[in-house]
Amino acid sequence: MDRRHFFTGAAIAAGSAAIFGRMGVPARAEGTFEVTRTEAEWREMLSEMEYAVMREEATERAGSSPLDKNYADGTYLCRGCDLPLYSSETKYDSGTGWPSFWQAKDGAIGTKEDRSFFSVRTECHCSRCGSHLGHIFDDGPEPTGKRHCLNGVSLKFAAA
Repeated sequence: MDRRHFFTGAAIAAGSAAIFGRMGVPARAEGTFEVTRTEAEWREMLSEMEYAVMREEATERAGSSPLDKNYADGTYLCRGCDLPLYSSETKYDSGTGWPSFWQAKDGAIGTKEDRSFFSVRTECHCSRCGSHLGHIFDDGPEPTGKRHCLNGVSLKFAAA
């Protein structure tokens, strides 16, 4: 490889990293959490898909969660620590194939900027254990106008 191609390739790589951020490299929720576990403890308690979503910020396939079509009265809890996150009163059918809510319970979630997949989104995670839940978008119903688009594998449902 000649010098010109080397420097051109290096410049493109550096520019891409600056523009697209961490592309595919998960950055876990920042902060100290009340509930902490080792990687081995998380892996022991979660299925492979649950671990990928909750600890590595993957996304489950749309339409794969039975919680998407669950409209019973109750509370949606964090699978990682049982913190009550969302009330069934704020759940709605967004048509996306993922459980969606227009509001979380007070203090239940944290957020951070997510620059993966060539875009900037708002990621949400459990405020008690840091588990990745999904993303928040500005195309939801009133009264908040927000759509908390969540991975069902991150949640457990407790009927009222």
